[in-house]
Amino acid sequence: MSLQDFFKQDKLTISFELFPPKTEAGENSLYEHVARLMEFSPEFITCTYGAGGSTRGKTLEIIEKVKSQFNVPVASHLTLVGSSKDDLRGYLQKAADQGVDYIVALRGDPPKGETAFTQAEGGLQYANELVELIRAEFSDFGVLVAGYPETHKDAVSPEIDLDNLKRKVDAGSDAVVTQLFYDNEDFYRFRDKCRARKIDVPIVPGLLPVTSLKQIEKITSMCGAKLPAKFTEALSRSDDVEDQYKAGIELAIEQTTDLISRGVEGVHFYVLNKSEATCDILDAINMKSVS
Repeated sequence: MSLQDFFKQDKLTISFELFPPKTEAGENSLYEHVARLMEFSPEFITCTYGAGGSTRGKTLEIIEKVKSQFNVPVASHLTLVGSSKDDLRGYLQKAADQGVDYIVALRGDPPKGETAFTQAEGGLQYANELVELIRAEFSDFGVLVAGYPETHKDAVSPEIDLDNLKRKVDAGSDAVVTQLFYDNEDFYRFRDKCRARKIDVPIVPGLLPVTSLKQIEKITSMCGAKLPAKFTEALSRSDDVEDQYKAGIELAIEQTTDLISRGVEGVHFYVLNKSEATCDILDAINMKSVS
């Protein structure tokens, strides 16, 4: 089924994002967690890769196994970092040969130690150019792109950030998946601005369930997302791991329930290769019966 068809269904589209484990034990654990997540009938599962493409081969290996073992459509991330157009074509061909269904087309963040994105020799500069390449030469892939409810940290302004998103969608993207956020009003404002600019593809909120204050402070410092003061206070009341986990899950349940009530086409969970938090959320809102 195509990406567009998934989002035209009467039910909510659920998807999960993984990353390549560094060890054999981590990989074995990953498949156990995916088996648990499959109880919620996700429409597709995506997989990232390491900075600068360091784990691209492992990414394809992981999602090939996920698709084979669990019979679910899969998507590979693909960035422009350190890649010529021929490198990108080579990866896309390999992904097609290995049965990948969709591509998450990204510019990519600068490698560790660098502060700005640098176009590779013979490469591309913007994500919309990658979407154009896919549409021109690998049109069987569905294409997802990223959106930023709180504006990309490298963007000159929110308006220019939206202009960039418009270019990616006009180039042929099937859907937008957002960066994580913790105030739904940021998402709704973003969605309204997208619609005003005729960005008419599905805009799917990306959620990362919080399991500890330390964890989320590190992640939000990297991507620029803000934490609501009330939520930070709730996390800070106790150093107990279970108390912080409970507070994080309660927020995620509230977020997810509210998003569904406001008509989102899907929800994409950044599961960090675990299943407990996301399963607790989806159990709480009875997603098994919805799916």
